[in-house]
Amino acid sequence: MTTQLKAVHLTSSGSVWGEPGRVRDIYFVASGTAGTITLKDGGSGGTTIAVIDTPASATWGQYMKLTGMGLRFSTSIYAALSNVTGATFFIG
Repeated sequence: MTTQLKAVHLTSSGSVWGEPGRVRDIYFVASGTAGTITLKDGGSGGTTIAVIDTPASATWGQYMKLTGMGLRFSTSIYAALSNVTGATFFIG
């Protein structure tokens, strides 16, 4: 079975996906200051599923392929971006 991925791009904290889903891959561009991408299930006040540290390197990009079936979110997917220029989340 083939799962079609959907891509969602954010340049600030916000909702990635408004229903249950899985984050399969992430691409982000760092800023000049070290930062984080915090993924939460259930909105900005929801349960933290993962925290990804980003380097202090302006315009440095990183592609992350998550192993297995990715990260599962049972309610919705929210990303808090701190010192990240932008991030694209691949949902499937």
